[in-house]
Order: sequence, then structure tokens, then C-alpha cells
Amino acid sequence: MDETFKDDGMKTSIEGRAGPLLYAIAIISFGLQQFMYVSAALGPPPGPPWSSSRSPIGLVIGAILVGAGMVILLRLRAMLAINLLALVFLLRSAAIYFPGILLNIRDPRNWTSGFELLAMCGAALSLLWVHNRAGLGEEVRLAKLSGLGRILFAGPLVVFGIQHFLYAKFLAQLIPAWIPGRLFFAYLIGVLFCAAAASMISGRLARSAALLLALMFFSWVWIVHLPRVVASPHDGREWTSMFVALAMCGGGLIVAAGLKPALAREATAPI
Repeated sequence: MDETFKDDGMKTSIEGRAGPLLYAIAIISFGLQQFMYVSAALGPPPGPPWSSSRSPIGLVIGAILVGAGMVILLRLRAMLAINLLALVFLLRSAAIYFPGILLNIRDPRNWTSGFELLAMCGAALSLLWVHNRAGLGEEVRLAKLSGLGRILFAGPLVVFGIQHFLYAKFLAQLIPAWIPGRLFFAYLIGVLFCAAAASMISGRLARSAALLLALMFFSWVWIVHLPRVVASPHDGREWTSMFVALAMCGGGLIVAAGLKPALAREATAPI
């Protein structure tokens, strides 16, 4: 059986090639950061949404992240690895951060980290549909998973958007000082998050919304996060934040690449 991706729309489109690549680089980076800190303390500790604990669980999570990222990077046809990656994101979000939200609903840190993981889980599920060539029944099942992934990726954007309204003054300080109107952009980004979520969930202009969202995250990697990493190379939180932005960029491209096929397959599903 062929163990590589088939030559379909996702593989041949620009976003279909760039999305999995950027997403995989981010996932592998998470895992390597975990390994370096847990095994030999060679690197800065991971920042949220990951754990800086040196327990064996950290090594297991690091191995899962690196392994799943390599599967995506090498374009191997390994649905089990991607399902496991999505499950790790979902379980960590549900077990670590959602209880914190319930215990202290006003703490924005649990909201941010928990929903970042949920969005990355959605991106992994959105990647699954390209692996199937086993017949209509499997196509329909993966179309539904892809639709679920799109919702899990888009839903957290509402949370991020609301946070931009609630904490606009703080978030404006993260924008480089050379950009004028930083408070305005903090509010504007909140509006864009909510608009992108509504578009992707409803299916109206969803592909364009996902592409523009990916472009926005990609610009942040270079404009916001990379300068902060250069300024504080020993701060693991800055490294992790940059990789989260890269993963969200890749996730947006993955959703955009799979959106048309997913919607078409959902339309053919039996009622």
C-alpha cells in the first residue's frame, strides 16, 4: 500500500504544501524543546500550554510530538500518529486547563493555553481526510472529522477575540513600538478573530478567512515573536509562543486547503 499522500488538491495547492510543513515544524519544535529541557536541561523550559516538569511524562509527550511531527513533515500516511497527536492536545486541554477555567474563570492564562491546544487539535483533525482512500464510507467518516476539526480550530478564535477586547491595553504592549496605533490594532485583531471564526464555522467565505488568518499569524511570527525571542533567547515562554503562532499559521492553511473537499464530502453524506 502506498504510504505517501496521494496527489490531490491538498497536496498540489500552495496552502496544501505549506500548511502541513509549518504545522509539522511547530509540533517538532515543541517536542524538541520538551526533550532538551527534560533530558539534559540544554534549553529553556517550555512555556504554556506545555509543562516545564522534568517527569517521564514530559519525555513521552516530547516523543509523541516529534514522532507525529515527522510523520506530517515526511508526508507519511499514518493516521494513527495524527489521531494520537489530536488526542494529546485534547486530553491536555481538558485535564490541565479546563478545570483551571472552572476554578478561576477570570484567569486568562487557562483560557489562552487551553484553547490554543484545542485549536491545534482541530488542525490535526483537519489533516486526517487526505489519508483515506478506502471507499465512500471512510470518506464520509473523515469528512465529518474534518468538519469537526474545522470547528475546533475556529471556535477558540472567539475566545482569543474576546480576550483582545478585555485585555486590549496589555496586548497592545506586545505589539512592537514602531507600529503606530497599537491599541487600535489590539481591538482590530479581536474583531478579525471573531469574524474569521464566524466565517469558518458557517462556511461563508471560509477559505478566504482561513487563508487571511494564516497570513496574520505568519506575520506575527516575524514581527512580534521572533524579535522577542532574539531579545530573550533563554526565555522558553517566548520560544513556545512563537511556535504556537507558527502552528496556528499552519493550521489555518490546512483548514483552507481541506475546506472545499470537506464541505463537498459532508454534502454527500447520507442523512
